[in-house]
Amino acid sequence: MMDVVDVLWRLLAVLLAFLLLPLVVGQAEHKAMAHMQGRVGPMYAGGFHGWAQLVADGVKFAQKEDIVPSGADRRVFQLAPAIALLPYLVVLIAIPVGEGDAVGQVVDAGVFFVLAVMGVGVLGSLMGGWASANKFSLLGGLRTAAQLLAYELPMLLAAASVAMAAGTLSLPGILDAWQPWWLPWQIIGGLVFFTAGLAELQRPPFDAPVADSEIIFGAYTEYTGLRFALFLLAEYAGIVVLSALTAVLFLGGWHGPASGELGWVWTLLKTAVLAFVVIWLRVSYPRLREDQIQRVAWTVLVPLALLQIALTGVVKVVIQ
Repeated sequence: MMDVVDVLWRLLAVLLAFLLLPLVVGQAEHKAMAHMQGRVGPMYAGGFHGWAQLVADGVKFAQKEDIVPSGADRRVFQLAPAIALLPYLVVLIAIPVGEGDAVGQVVDAGVFFVLAVMGVGVLGSLMGGWASANKFSLLGGLRTAAQLLAYELPMLLAAASVAMAAGTLSLPGILDAWQPWWLPWQIIGGLVFFTAGLAELQRPPFDAPVADSEIIFGAYTEYTGLRFALFLLAEYAGIVVLSALTAVLFLGGWHGPASGELGWVWTLLKTAVLAFVVIWLRVSYPRLREDQIQRVAWTVLVPLALLQIALTGVVKVVIQ
């Protein structure tokens, strides 16, 4: 009975985090962009500092008509938003929040597990673009596929560097082995991992697959109402997952002063700072062209990731 209660408690905690944290990131993006770009609505909606903007967006999506194009593959079209969103719920189960057993479920090959499941989420965009019977949607889906193929490799190589340094693929095991002096010589891998994650989430400046000024809104052009909202929620959930994984792999996760009692606070704080960086980049940098996106992946990130693995090998040999 105690085992069942423990499992249910962990599942409930993961589900609450999955439901709340993406909404918090969405509200934070509204507010950050409002201040950085002088947007009126998110600063004043509802009175006190624009608190009602997120509520207004939710009501707007709920009221919109759910339209399925007549030429679309109906089942695939309707399934795509769930395929885009649910993998991030599964990933949250394996991310440790604090010291000890503060994790939904310990996975022995946790690094490969979370990266593989995150890759499944991109299939939602591919399915939506292909099933929409819209050439702009198909073009956005093809750009998504090309971006996934390009940035999956440097992301995996960067994560492999940390796993090599720790001597384990388990995320809690990596945190147990992590030391503050890892920061300077793993920073290259951290930047590669974070940048590749931004590209996989199709966040600016890597948002060519959903470039509204070029292809309307890419794979999501034909989506309306709550189905479109699910794609947006998947994007914010992806920001939470990417920021949390970067904090765990490269910034020490729960490590910090009084980590025994406040470890979960340190994890959430580091995740929040990285999520703010994601929002900041959206406001600060223009969109890259499709050829520039591919060039960054193959000529910059992949060599840097290989350099990080070589450096990790040298440091391991010296230590031993």
